[in-house]
Amino acid sequence: MTQRAKIDTGGSETEAGEPPVVHRPAGLTSAEVAERVARGEVNDVPLRSSRSTTDIVRANVFTRFNAIIGVLWVIMFIVAPIQDSLFGFVIIANTGIGIIQELRAKKTLDGLAVIGEAKPTVRRDGVAAELSTSEIVLGDLIELGPGDKVVVDGVVAEADSLEIDESLLTGEADPVVKQPGAAVMSGSFVVAGGGAFTATKVGREAYAAQLAEEASRFTLVHSELRSGISTILKYVTWMMIPTAIGLIISQLVVKDNDLKNSIARTVGGIVPMIPEGLVLLTSVAFAIGVIRLGRKQCLVQELPAIEGLARVDVVCLDKTGTLTEGGMDVTELRPLNGSDEAYVRKVLGALGESDPRPNASLQAIIDAYPDSVDWRCTESLPFSSARKYSGAAFSEGNGEDSTWLLGAPDVLLSTDDPTLAEIDHLNEQGLRVLLLARTVHELDSPEVATDARPTALVVLEQRLRPDAADTLAYFADQNVATKIISGDNAVSVGAVAGKLDMPGAENTVDARQLPTDRDEMAKVLDANAVFGRVSPQQKRDMVAALQSHGHTVAMTGDGVNDVLALKDADIGVSMGSGSEATRAVAQIVLLNNSFATLPSVVAEGRRVIGNITRVATLFLTKTVYSVLLAVLVVCSQVEYPFLPRHLTLLSTLTIGVPAFFLALAPNKERAKPNFVRRVMRYAIPGGVIAAAATFTTYLLARHHYSGEGALEAETSAATLTLFLVSMWVLAIIARPYTWWRLTLVAAMGGAFLLVLVVPWLQDFFALKLVGTTMPWAAVVIAAAGGALLELSYRWVSKRFPT
Repeated sequence: MTQRAKIDTGGSETEAGEPPVVHRPAGLTSAEVAERVARGEVNDVPLRSSRSTTDIVRANVFTRFNAIIGVLWVIMFIVAPIQDSLFGFVIIANTGIGIIQELRAKKTLDGLAVIGEAKPTVRRDGVAAELSTSEIVLGDLIELGPGDKVVVDGVVAEADSLEIDESLLTGEADPVVKQPGAAVMSGSFVVAGGGAFTATKVGREAYAAQLAEEASRFTLVHSELRSGISTILKYVTWMMIPTAIGLIISQLVVKDNDLKNSIARTVGGIVPMIPEGLVLLTSVAFAIGVIRLGRKQCLVQELPAIEGLARVDVVCLDKTGTLTEGGMDVTELRPLNGSDEAYVRKVLGALGESDPRPNASLQAIIDAYPDSVDWRCTESLPFSSARKYSGAAFSEGNGEDSTWLLGAPDVLLSTDDPTLAEIDHLNEQGLRVLLLARTVHELDSPEVATDARPTALVVLEQRLRPDAADTLAYFADQNVATKIISGDNAVSVGAVAGKLDMPGAENTVDARQLPTDRDEMAKVLDANAVFGRVSPQQKRDMVAALQSHGHTVAMTGDGVNDVLALKDADIGVSMGSGSEATRAVAQIVLLNNSFATLPSVVAEGRRVIGNITRVATLFLTKTVYSVLLAVLVVCSQVEYPFLPRHLTLLSTLTIGVPAFFLALAPNKERAKPNFVRRVMRYAIPGGVIAAAATFTTYLLARHHYSGEGALEAETSAATLTLFLVSMWVLAIIARPYTWWRLTLVAAMGGAFLLVLVVPWLQDFFALKLVGTTMPWAAVVIAAAGGALLELSYRWVSKRFPT
């Protein structure tokens, strides 16, 4: 039995010839824990992945546009019939829908966050158990192993070749070897070895923990979609203020009209300038995206990640755990240089037992070769992605001592060693090969791998994920480049890529030959797809090189060697079974460990971006024509043609209802940049044409009608033109047509026709077409406007492509 195995028993007796058994700290007692909880010395930082209910309600209710509309709504209650106050009820309904959908998304996010939460191993009363981070108290003894994240600040109590990466806190790339007494900070993570530390700062006292809290909260920043909408709303606000003031003056001062009617028409001119439903539909689209992905066990830790992955044009994949399943099987053992196979099996069994936290390769060896009870581990060197090997020194029970290394053959062997040819043949079959070598140096010597004597090859077979090939094919079909960047042997990585029918697999690049210059590295990355023997720092450099050439990069991985690259990538994707560190820095966590979920995330992002672009065009076309109509009214010194009820009806039929369906519809169009430009290039000409056609009809109607009821007749004719032109805009935005889109457009047209022919609806909305000349003139003007819309949209598409 190994020394480490005996230490874990906590016994005090020793076997003959062996050193005394070391007692490890037992941690806090239950009484001490209860005492600390009573004093409030608990790690109470509320790490969460979504906004609080209060934040959601506040964000949906207390907006500047809701405030404006609220004031106008109160005014309309005082001076006009209820039908002119309908816009206020629409806002209440919209706000309620937004709150309900975001609360549903919060419930989904919080439920998934609990599933994916890191649970550190805490030692209490001498027993180690996994606890939630919120249950840790001051003074707790927390165990660490490869991939574990340091969840609170503390001091190292035990260290077994413990190496911690603090780069996410300090920017220092090299792992730091920690000895007992050394400080550790939350936010760092273990890359090699193991140990335990005592918590010295918990909850909000730990500055790094506060940073982690802020980083893991629900966030809507760094989103081109939302920042674009904010930019648009800012300019809309600046346009609204002078226009509204001018409209108020012209309607209340210049025109000597009935006061209440003037106020109603003034409000009717201001309300449609506000694209109030645009923010709502964006929130709803994101929220429903979270819910849909949640059903597929995909945790979106930052909502813009849905949008970000849709914009990605390069996906970098770590082979192990992403394209292959976590487990491996030993398929063959090949002794070298006349080594005895039975003896080699004993060495491998002892090596497996020497590491309390084995990786997938070592676990396969443990499963295949049981430990020899008479071998004792005297020193161990844990596996590190940077050095590519692990090691241990043994007392073999017969008085002999030996030191062994197990790792990458092309790292442990010289380049001219004939064994490499045999290994290459195995790698070409997609097999993973480890070299067992005996060394004459101490494990802590920098020369430990020098002159190591090859003893055996351990051949491992990796299990390909059954859905990996289809997922790679999906990305290829969507013009998203995939790059496999793995720490494994380049030939082996290429063979795995070849089994998945990945283009470029035959030209695998050994990353040790990559240029260090970023621009030169980027050129190699653009020209090739499969890379082996990539170090953790190189993965980070490769992501940066791709980004320097204008690529939007997603990185997937599950091991500690992927953390730095995941953090720097535009979108980091971690497997749910991956290390705590990878889950902590990733924006998206695939809790079902299925690489095949990624296409769903991409599709959801494309749906959100594509559909919001569509509906934003509808909303902003209304804003443009509303502002222009107000300006034309002010300049012409005439009554504003519409009451609030007219524009509420038009907005509902040509924007509100259609936008809701279009925002949630399937959309596979690849996401494109320049959101503001793409929306405004259509909204501006559409709004200008709609305003011009409507005002033309209104002026003709003013000359055509006279006497009592003339203003109502003029309003009805102008409303008809504006509705028909707005419907034409909707018909353009709804393309390409499907049966349900045609049905949607037809239903909106039918609803307006119903208002025009049903007497009580005519009275309710104050819409009644008088005579035949002017209504037909309104239709002709609208048709001319529609023709102009078609020409302008085609010209804009050619003149301002995206």
